[in-house]
Amino acid sequence: MRRLDFLAGAGALNYGHNHPALTAALVEYISKDGIAMSLDLHTEAKAAFLSTFAETAMSRCGLDHVVQFTGPTGTNAVEAAMKIARKVTGRTTIAAFTNGFHGMTLGALAATGNAAHRRGAGLPLPGGALLPYDGYLGPDVDTTAYFEALLCDPSSGFDWPAAVIVECVQGEGGLNVARADWLRNLSRVCRAHGVLLIVDDIQAGCGRSGGFFSFERSGIVPDIVTLSKSLSGSGLPMSIVLIRRDLDQWEPGEHNGTFRGNNLAFVTARAALDLFWRDDTFELEIARKAKRVHEALAGIAEDHPGVFAGQKGIGMMQGLLCVDAERAAAICGAAYERGLIIERAGPRDEVLKVFAPLTTPLAQLDEGLGILAEAVDVTSGQSCRNVA
Repeated sequence: MRRLDFLAGAGALNYGHNHPALTAALVEYISKDGIAMSLDLHTEAKAAFLSTFAETAMSRCGLDHVVQFTGPTGTNAVEAAMKIARKVTGRTTIAAFTNGFHGMTLGALAATGNAAHRRGAGLPLPGGALLPYDGYLGPDVDTTAYFEALLCDPSSGFDWPAAVIVECVQGEGGLNVARADWLRNLSRVCRAHGVLLIVDDIQAGCGRSGGFFSFERSGIVPDIVTLSKSLSGSGLPMSIVLIRRDLDQWEPGEHNGTFRGNNLAFVTARAALDLFWRDDTFELEIARKAKRVHEALAGIAEDHPGVFAGQKGIGMMQGLLCVDAERAAAICGAAYERGLIIERAGPRDEVLKVFAPLTTPLAQLDEGLGILAEAVDVTSGQSCRNVA
């Protein structure tokens, strides 16, 4: 059965499945007997990626960070970011946020809010301290003020953190969007109190939230950034950490990994950067599609006031907040039966998560949104609308 993919490898396929330009670059590299795996040694493929990454992605924000190649998973990048923050500051606590998700290894789990994921560790998770994310205590509460109050009070009982790790848009946590002012306030508090700021851009980066980096709209410059998922452009495993130059204090081999040198991923990553991020054409295309998604979801929500409690997200990571998780599960199931792959997010899996590839043609985007609307109709006991 033909299916439309509104999951995109949980954000690892922002440029779609087997994009012909990226496939062609990979096939050409392999046909010329290009080296596939190189540990941490220099290769032409790595050099080409690094120069292109600097010219396209990093130049957008004026970043002058060093690039560390970690093991191929996003959680490994998070672990590396936490380790260097602890090494540089000499402090052990990493502050994170409610509903945040940073990976499934122990250090990342200590900074993850989801109780089910945390229980899976099988042992206590030290070294983390959770703070309320933007909006967690209501729309009028600036939770960065609470964070600063903890830091300023010697009797708060809050261990001074080495770093704060934050998602500018929480994907797994339910498509929660941090306001630009809140991010700027968080950056200010961190800077004023000597706390490093780590932005986890593994899911919200590479164009998913609009710009290449999710923090661009706020104008902040994080001390450390983690990237993975769609960085390779093609779903090949690849992760990096961007580290402010003065913080690059690793000893040789202090954080290594066998599969740091996936040259096949370097090739497709460079091709994606060249194709999509040399100018603002692709970014404008994302904005147009994001508007289309927002309007379609607004229509669905308006048609079903008892089913949804609102819209969530930004860019091409948007969704609908269902009044209960069972209804969300039923809608996803009905959509799958009709040819649409879509998943749920949020603390109770109550958010329908539209994660179509950024390159999805408008006709397919509309088709998928129509299937979603039909699935909502069916599970709500309504007759199906005309989605043609």
